[in-house]
Amino acid sequence: MTQPNTARAGALPTLAVAQVRFEHLPDPLGIGVDRPRLSWMISTTAKNWRQAAYELQAATADEQPRGQTGRVESAESVLVPWPFAPLRSRERLVMRVRVWGQDGSTSDWSRPARVEAGLLQPADWTAAFITPDWDEDTSRANPGPLLRREFEVRAGVRQARLYISALGLYEAQLNGAPLGDQVLAPGWTSYHHRLRYQTFDVTSALRMGANALGVMLGDGWYRGRLGFGGGQRNIYGDRLAVLAQLEIEYDDGSTQRVVSEEAWRATAGPILASDIYDGETYDARQERPGWSSANFIEDDWLGVRRVERDPVTLVAPDGPPVRATQLLTPVAITRSPSGCTLVDFGQNLVGVLRLTVSGPAGQTITLRHAEVLENGELCTRPLRHAKATDRYSLRGGGPETWAPRFTFHGFRYVEVDGWPGELKTSDLSAVVLHSDLERAGWFACSDPLVNQLHQNIVWSMRGNFLDVPTDCPQRDERLGWTGDIQVFSPTAAFLYDVAGFLSSWLRDLAAEQAAAGGRVPFFVPNVMPGPSAPAAAWGDAAVIVPWVLYQRYGDRGILETQFESMRAWVDVIAGQAGERHLWESGLQFGDWLDPSAPPESPADARTSPHIVATAYLARSAELVGQAAQVLGREAQAARYLALAAQVRAAFCQAYVTPHGRLMSDAPTAYALALGFDLIDNAGQRQLAGRRLAQLVRAGGYRIRTGFVGTPLMCDALCRAGEIEAAYRLLLQRDCPSWLYPVTMGATSIWERWDSLLPDGSVNPGEMTSFNHYALGAVADWLQRVVGGLAPAAPGYRKLLIEPRPGGGLTSAAARHQTPYGLAACAWRIAAGTITVEIDVPANTSASVRLPGQAGEAFEVGAGHYQWSYPYAHARADPPAVTLDTSLDDLIDNAGAYQRVMAVFAAHNPEFPSRLNGENGLSLRQAAELNPRAEELLARLQTVLKGDGA
Repeated sequence: MTQPNTARAGALPTLAVAQVRFEHLPDPLGIGVDRPRLSWMISTTAKNWRQAAYELQAATADEQPRGQTGRVESAESVLVPWPFAPLRSRERLVMRVRVWGQDGSTSDWSRPARVEAGLLQPADWTAAFITPDWDEDTSRANPGPLLRREFEVRAGVRQARLYISALGLYEAQLNGAPLGDQVLAPGWTSYHHRLRYQTFDVTSALRMGANALGVMLGDGWYRGRLGFGGGQRNIYGDRLAVLAQLEIEYDDGSTQRVVSEEAWRATAGPILASDIYDGETYDARQERPGWSSANFIEDDWLGVRRVERDPVTLVAPDGPPVRATQLLTPVAITRSPSGCTLVDFGQNLVGVLRLTVSGPAGQTITLRHAEVLENGELCTRPLRHAKATDRYSLRGGGPETWAPRFTFHGFRYVEVDGWPGELKTSDLSAVVLHSDLERAGWFACSDPLVNQLHQNIVWSMRGNFLDVPTDCPQRDERLGWTGDIQVFSPTAAFLYDVAGFLSSWLRDLAAEQAAAGGRVPFFVPNVMPGPSAPAAAWGDAAVIVPWVLYQRYGDRGILETQFESMRAWVDVIAGQAGERHLWESGLQFGDWLDPSAPPESPADARTSPHIVATAYLARSAELVGQAAQVLGREAQAARYLALAAQVRAAFCQAYVTPHGRLMSDAPTAYALALGFDLIDNAGQRQLAGRRLAQLVRAGGYRIRTGFVGTPLMCDALCRAGEIEAAYRLLLQRDCPSWLYPVTMGATSIWERWDSLLPDGSVNPGEMTSFNHYALGAVADWLQRVVGGLAPAAPGYRKLLIEPRPGGGLTSAAARHQTPYGLAACAWRIAAGTITVEIDVPANTSASVRLPGQAGEAFEVGAGHYQWSYPYAHARADPPAVTLDTSLDDLIDNAGAYQRVMAVFAAHNPEFPSRLNGENGLSLRQAAELNPRAEELLARLQTVLKGDGA
């Protein structure tokens, strides 16, 4: 077995400090905290490198010293506390870091990292929210207003900043050009509690003399239609408004402010209507050329008036904004059977269409969006009440380029009507929109279908991480459902850096929860009237998501910030459970979308919702106790850990038999019991694991779990020693399975296992989405177990390297950008040899368990390692199948099982669904239960001999 170091022999190790960040953000402009924690990564070729000390240096923007720590003896390099006096509003600092290694090495100073505070106090705001001074019928969509202000600028501008927000969505323009590249600003938060503002560096956009600042507004989430069954408008308010504060510093030390107030002017713009669900209508003939430039004539413009809003609710962003991150060109333009023009982008995505067109003035182009086709036509039924339709009326006179500003759609297909002349693929592009998160994790293996599954998961996350973690991006919903992100958060934290994104969402959750007396809404922000009923697995996002962020980023601060929210939720559900410690009351979603549930009743699962609820009570109480331990709150730790123990005991007494059977004899029940460590007795736990494997085999290795059970299944099987069963579950292609949608051409994760039926028709249920990330939570297992890369300590300070090959895969690889640097694990099997390669970032270590190697795990330090040694697949060839083979044994022969079930289905379509592999029937006995048994037996004989498939 080899273990080489990739550093060249004789080469001197390099050492440098890289990627200095403030609260997870690189070079933040307008940060919202006065003591931002600092993190840095170490780049070095030295093996086993560990930090011994660091030094921080701060200077003002003009390089005047602000502070220096001197050498600090510490190995910490992630979220290091701010060591200087707190930042003041608007203060700009340049930071440098250098480090010393335990090997005596010393780095140079890092490149300058810049941080600038935003407006940290409500009193910093002198601007007012202003709205056009006209009346509107706010029961419907209205034209989007334009607001503007001209002002003079002297020579000698040193710097200028624009602080801006809106009630509604805005696009800001200065001297005729849009500011920044973000869209759908200021984003969606719980507006009653928190409203984001943005900071723009506009120094280079100003000019001496006359200047103009313009703002375009749209309804967005603020007053647009939101919710089910048609939804409602004006949830947060019925007046669009802008808040703008431009601050200019001159070389002579003087300052100038241009703020939103009554001197601004307003008019209706070319956006006739905009809505998140319904789309945007734009009449280019109504454009006002030059409206955001100086010396524009405002003949027909009207005044504005103030809108009262407490500036205490204004907050700076914690994560990146929504941006256009990719352009896709159509793969085909076709005609539907009814003669409609259909454009196919080859990928289910979230965004808008950008078009370039020439035609007569007033010609209107209509764009209808949908995720799938049915019978060759655009399938809009799954959109429910969302129109998802954009309209553009041409101004005429030459080529025009346009894309909607204040809406987004989930789509692969677009129906185009009213296009002047021939439509070509070069005329259109799909603009992909989502929060511009930094990619952090990658996975690949030797099975192309699994790779496509993983790619689909990434696409669904991109589309649904649009300012809040939404459930779906296409229908009249698009809400921040708590249950979806609860199960998906580990996968999300691997694929992208979601620290700031989810921290912001959790602050909204805590605010909504506090307003509801400790209850967590079904979705955040909450757009439904009144408090939600406590629902297990959904409300538990208040506890589990902060814990995941702590585990993946080592961020103790997120536990500190969210602890009262975490504790309050457990107190609420413990009260629901009462003295028996069994949560058996109230509304529950349960194991939502269990594939056995009928389309019209997605909560009708095999597993009792009481088992789900009580299991989550135990889990959340345990995590609150562990969070209290991390925070040094010993009394609270003891209280909640004791509660967790009481709930576990009650769970076992009520739901687990002495022989390890659960009262709901269904896979999700066992996955919860094993995954949440609810069975203390080792014998019962072993029996429960065995029973789970039996149920999975009896189901033909098809999925038999919903939102709650599915993310836990593969890990639960691995805990039971049934890793091959987990692989069989993963690699199953029949419906319901993870790979069935892939075989049906899916490019994103579906909401239902059978959103598209085998005949190509769309599931008849009212709730059918083709872009829902929740069931993609299996990617966390892919990355940790198949890829072999997992955290062994919070924030990946220590890695767990333990790849577990199986399922006939011959290779797999996982990479993740940890807070300390890039970690990686890859393995491949060829010619009876397995090769494992790993990369361990500087200032970390890894616990390594190699496949097929006996003994304890061993420790390695930072560096690159490789091992090669003889290796044989553990899986033995299955025995031959005859008519006397039991159904139970047949299931373990994947190829024969598929052929035999096809014969049964062809003979009697309803019969295979009634087969139960645990009943001991032989193939002969099962065939004899069917009509025309002799004919069926003859066909089976032929198939088993290999004469027909």
